[in-house]
Amino acid sequence: MSKHFQLPLALALTLVLASTFSACSSYDAAMKTTDYNYKYETAKQAFAAGHYTQAYQLLDELILPLKGTQQAEESLFMLALCHFNLHDYETAAAYLNRYAKNYPKGTYTETAKFLSGKAQYLQSPDPRLDQQPTYTAINTLQQFIDTYPYSAKREEATDMLYQLQDRLVNKEFQAAQLYYNLGSYVGNCYNGGSNYQAAIITAENALKSYPYTNLREDLYMLILRSKYQLAANSVPEKAQERYRQTIDEYYGFKNQFPESEYIDEANKIFKQANNHIK
Repeated sequence: MSKHFQLPLALALTLVLASTFSACSSYDAAMKTTDYNYKYETAKQAFAAGHYTQAYQLLDELILPLKGTQQAEESLFMLALCHFNLHDYETAAAYLNRYAKNYPKGTYTETAKFLSGKAQYLQSPDPRLDQQPTYTAINTLQQFIDTYPYSAKREEATDMLYQLQDRLVNKEFQAAQLYYNLGSYVGNCYNGGSNYQAAIITAENALKSYPYTNLREDLYMLILRSKYQLAANSVPEKAQERYRQTIDEYYGFKNQFPESEYIDEANKIFKQANNHIK
């Protein structure tokens, strides 16, 4: 992904003369003037020259005065791109969404919707943190894919969508792993059950929600480990059935991942579980 978003050709052509932009003198004059056309042209030149801070400060003053004019649509889109290129993704997404709402059939609507999803994708937090921004980004990107199934940006949008889903799966995997690590500790089991059962349920739910995740093998292996430990820590009347469930899980794992890096560990679990079957 490039550092700065490249303009659509239609807008880029209008900025071709901006290479002569004199940053200080033009900007200072434009900030003082009440000539909105001059301010608008200077903002475009500043944008094309990569002076995004100056460009958005000028454009910010133009949004209301230019409302209803031919320049209004382009000004709002450029304002959003300024913030995007300055890595202020939250503000960029807000302006991009505003553009898409104000101009549902606008020149840059498809690009605006794509960049809104990308801006939200770039805001998605570490898997250990609250993932509400990730859910928002997933919804935005999915809507883009559904609305523009033949877009040139579909592949990139799909790739970002899968990465975001893996982030959510990773959070669930970490939660399941934590339950497994807590093991037979009962201090957090307020309503009965066990941490091994919680690990199994959490991992199984992650696989149901995201069946194509890259963490499938790790999740299935964690389920196998947890089922064995659940059986090993069970009272005798429950242990036999749980060892059988472990063996069933082993066969399922081996069939799905015959070349798994965990296959030796899985074979060991199978032998240990099988030794307890009467």
